Amino acid sequence: MGQEAKCQVSFGGQISEGRAYLEAAALLFRGEFRLQIPFDQITALTAADGELAVTSAAGVARFQLGPLADKWREKILNPKSLLDKLGIKADCEVAALNLADDDFLRQLRERVGAFSTVKPPKVCDVILLGVSDKAALRRLAQLQKHLGKSGALWVIFRKGQSHCNESDVRAAGKQAGLVDVKVVSFSATHSGLKLVTPKARR
Repeated sequence: MGQEAKCQVSFGGQISEGRAYLEAAALLFRGEFRLQIPFDQITALTAADGELAVTSAAGVARFQLGPLADKWREKILNPKSLLDKLGIKADCEVAALNLADDDFLRQLRERVGAFSTVKPPKVCDVILLGVSDKAALRRLAQLQKHLGKSGALWVIFRKGQSHCNESDVRAAGKQAGLVDVKVVSFSATHSGLKLVTPKARR
């Protein structure tokens, strides 16, 4: 999700100003004290009068979020699926190249039916490219030629590695004439960076 807000939080007798972060699987707070509340550990969640009350085994944390309280509650209770975050709809032309995530490929097949795993269609809505090293990024220049006007090229790379990281993917995308617009957590081990054609060239 990647949203953040400046707010006041009370927890365990402490009150602090700071920043709250609504991440893909947890609610975080950074202030005079820190909180990390995984969604799967939340036992109760309410929003009223601009306050988001989050109950877990550790206690009740109260986030003073104003109009964001109801929106964040809804996002926590009904998070977008990975396919939704990637912008993949049932009628999309999709290519999934060099991806070994069987569970994701199953979900993708259930949503779009057939998709390419070897060569993208002439015009593609979404291309997913798994990379394990910088050499694999050389494909971006060729693959971007298959993107439709509003198409997206998602580069999937392992988190925490130094030899092919987010900065490398961004640099390779720029060299291929693309711009990066979004990052998602693809899985517990991988991230995805979204590259698109600049508006001036669409």
